[in-house]
Amino acid sequence: MNKLTVLSLAVMVALAGCSDDDKDENNILAVDNTIAVGSEQCVNGGVETQTGVDTNGNGVLDSDEVTSSNLVCNAPATSLTSEQLASLTSNAWFSGAQAQLEKTQQANASVVTESGKAKNVILFVGDGMGISTVTAARILAGQLEGGLGEDYQLSFEKMPYSGFVKTYNVDAQTPDSAGTMTAMVSGVKTDVGVIGVDEDIERGVCSTAQGNELVTSLELAEIAGKATGLISTARITHATPAATYAKSADRNWEDNSDMPEGTEACEDIASQLVNFEANLEARFAGIDVDGIDVVMGGGRRHFLPKDAAANSADAVSAVEGDRTDGRNLVTEWQTTYPSGTYVMDQTGFDAISDDATKVFGLFNESHMQYEADRANDVAGEPSLSEMTEKAINVLDNNDNGFFLSVEAGRIDHAHHAGNAYNALNDTVEFAKAVQVAMENTNPEETLIVVTADHSHVFTIAGYPKRGNPILGKVVAVGETEPSLAADDMPYTTVGYTNGGGFRDLGDETDADAGYAFAPVTGRVDLSNVDTTAPGFHQEALVPLGSETHAGEDVGVYAMGPGAHLVTGTNEQSFLFHVMDFAADLVKTADEKVTQ
Repeated sequence: MNKLTVLSLAVMVALAGCSDDDKDENNILAVDNTIAVGSEQCVNGGVETQTGVDTNGNGVLDSDEVTSSNLVCNAPATSLTSEQLASLTSNAWFSGAQAQLEKTQQANASVVTESGKAKNVILFVGDGMGISTVTAARILAGQLEGGLGEDYQLSFEKMPYSGFVKTYNVDAQTPDSAGTMTAMVSGVKTDVGVIGVDEDIERGVCSTAQGNELVTSLELAEIAGKATGLISTARITHATPAATYAKSADRNWEDNSDMPEGTEACEDIASQLVNFEANLEARFAGIDVDGIDVVMGGGRRHFLPKDAAANSADAVSAVEGDRTDGRNLVTEWQTTYPSGTYVMDQTGFDAISDDATKVFGLFNESHMQYEADRANDVAGEPSLSEMTEKAINVLDNNDNGFFLSVEAGRIDHAHHAGNAYNALNDTVEFAKAVQVAMENTNPEETLIVVTADHSHVFTIAGYPKRGNPILGKVVAVGETEPSLAADDMPYTTVGYTNGGGFRDLGDETDADAGYAFAPVTGRVDLSNVDTTAPGFHQEALVPLGSETHAGEDVGVYAMGPGAHLVTGTNEQSFLFHVMDFAADLVKTADEKVTQ
């Protein structure tokens, strides 16, 4: 077996010498010859002592005069000199990694390993934010700041602990958001398409929900006396946010008009949000909760009656509301919480005081705008980072702490539309929201977990040179013109395995505009197309009406008490248990229930 000795190559010297100081009166000479490092005799160098009689009297021990020799090899070197290390220590990559090592050691030294030390818990979910999305968004964010991009770090990538999460549902290899978010906030994996219930349910069958309801981290925090909050750029009744408060045999039952005949015994998701306090108290006899303190997102149509008289000022439909039961859930919420603040636009949001007791914000008829398209909103709406900061300021008034769930829902929607521009820009905004949370909470008492519910079939490919625009065409190392595929046409760095494929919509910042066109089959010549424009939709290999989720693991990042548990590859349901460990949610809630 060959042995590779790195140090022997790094410290190679070639010294040889002799001395006749040991010559005696009988002309016997002893000569020390230095063996060079790397020699066959001694890999680490050494000394060979040769002895003999100087028969010719020339003062030199000639080869034919040697009568004996003794070889002593050096022990392996255990360190390098500063001169030998200079090529490493003067290298920015090397010194940067050393600095990161020191930060990691400091984080490990200060880790809080006891349970129940987190006063606050914030769960950030980038909907559809797979690893390739994180990588591409990191590069885009760095390039937007004038750098090459690849060496940039998003806010949550700087957190000291990270790992992977397996996203499959109980009955699905590639998951949906309903089953995945239910796993994260309840600790129990479940089927695709159902919310807040376990796998012993039949999707779409109302009666099977009864007895299979799960308890979520938001509900436990509420019972424990903490403030609670919920934010999403999607409809607040959409699968991911709904999983924190609702129990539904079908994720699509967002209001009563979505529910088929025979489901009258089940409550729609929007109604469950407004009735959250009453429903929770009914499930656990003897408890007294005050309801979710901050709710902000889209989905106003599910709370309003199908009556033009109930339209909001920025309604885009002739009749904004979808409810066919005549209920106006906004006014019902206001009646339940007369001191609460209901807002529907940027002006109303800006007027919310930090000492508000209850906040209900519905900023759009359906989903909120993509971050790049937000300026085009009729009445104006806040960004995800603005909503995050406001929520923390309001929730922090509770001395018992708070639980907050924050979703960047439109990353997912842009990917479904095959539009990387909006998916990545919404991810960059998501990272800003995480940064806001990091800056506005105490890391010694706040656990922040950042993850995704699932990924997408979004790829980064080709061999582009360093700093090449992440949304651009592939330009190889040393080249200035785009590389050509076997069909003699250029191709982009990012793309999709399936979906609607190519769209060239120029400056259009609404990714959903891509659905107005049929799927494109085959390749398109992009030579004269600006692929970095907001309205460009990447090519797709398999033509479908909408791009799909993917089934690979997603990342999870954490900081604060209990964050050290976020490591390795885990079931998605494990995240609930991390949050429970950090804040003792189950224990504290159980004490309240049994009092």
